Amino acid sequence: MDFAFSDEQTALRSSARAMLERHCSTAVVRDLVERGIAPEPLWARMVGLDWPALAITESAGGVGQGFIEVAVLVEELGRVIAPGPFLATVTQFAPLVRECGTPEQRDRFLRAVATGATGTLAISGPAGDWRPERAALTARPRPGGGWLLDGSVHHVLDGGAAEIAVVARLDAGSDGDGIAAFVVPRGAARSEPVQTLDLSRPVTTLRFESLTVPDERVLGTPGRCAAGVGRAVEEATVALALEMVGTCQRIFDTVLDYAKAREQFGVAIGSFQAIKHKFADMFVALERARATAYFAALTIAEDDERRTLAASMAKVAAGDCARLLAQEGIQTMGGIGYTWEHDMQLFAKRAKQGELLLGTSAQHRQRVAELIGLTADASTAVTAPVPA
Repeated sequence: MDFAFSDEQTALRSSARAMLERHCSTAVVRDLVERGIAPEPLWARMVGLDWPALAITESAGGVGQGFIEVAVLVEELGRVIAPGPFLATVTQFAPLVRECGTPEQRDRFLRAVATGATGTLAISGPAGDWRPERAALTARPRPGGGWLLDGSVHHVLDGGAAEIAVVARLDAGSDGDGIAAFVVPRGAARSEPVQTLDLSRPVTTLRFESLTVPDERVLGTPGRCAAGVGRAVEEATVALALEMVGTCQRIFDTVLDYAKAREQFGVAIGSFQAIKHKFADMFVALERARATAYFAALTIAEDDERRTLAASMAKVAAGDCARLLAQEGIQTMGGIGYTWEHDMQLFAKRAKQGELLLGTSAQHRQRVAELIGLTADASTAVTAPVPA
């Protein structure tokens, strides 16, 4: 593995940061949170820069880059808590189509993503479990062709996307691994907005009541999708961890600037030994999370056999980092850190919501223990409900 960024990747980071600093200030985020104004111009700029097409093959109309380039972009998006459909479309919907779809389906759906169509992934039940074998939906063949979907899927990012990739369990007596994947269009399922901590990232619950899905929207072969779904979820998990790292970096920078400027007893509070200890702990947690997340990104980019373990470790490190920086950051800033007027609350909420999505730190610690042989299989584990 090459642990150094290439010149092209460094240039991508610089150009992405410059664009986002100019066009995605916290005023854009507040417009969505306070006035419900969706940032369509921001998404249009991303499409114009070919960001959604970055990791899509050239044969499907994409740029043909890899997951590391996507990782760089996602971290920069996390730094500005960018709203919009990028994370759901590029790191959730597209990987599932790529891993499970036929060549014709990949060309159809990924070509649309490359030109600006949006998508998302729906798999989780109310407890927030994203493992394929715990998929919230059930699917059964429909007499005369097609499939019927039943159930409710929770924690769906950007539920108003044009296309929704859903994962479902087949009947116990079905052939293969019992997992199937489908692409349903927007509006096919009943969508219920969920009131969450982070209002800059809409989350919905989707209700399926014997919804008919035609055969051409079944990804690949039903009953042969578990491995592909697992790989797609790993990619989505690592991308979320990297976004959280970017958000935590912004929290760290914000608090550091405050500690340098805020004075008590005639000196900056950053000169106090107790404050220095806090910053040392935050810095170590941040660098640990970044290193772990990029290692996981490399395992995905190179299809390394350690990718499953690395993805869970990345989510654990990112979740631990998010909790520590949100707590210590707000505490260091004192009363101003709690106010609506200060931007700290926006970043702390995004970091906290990220910790709850795609499995909490506790759930991924359990997964790591299973993978290295310390505990029983995950099917026996109890998962705590994920609060909205």
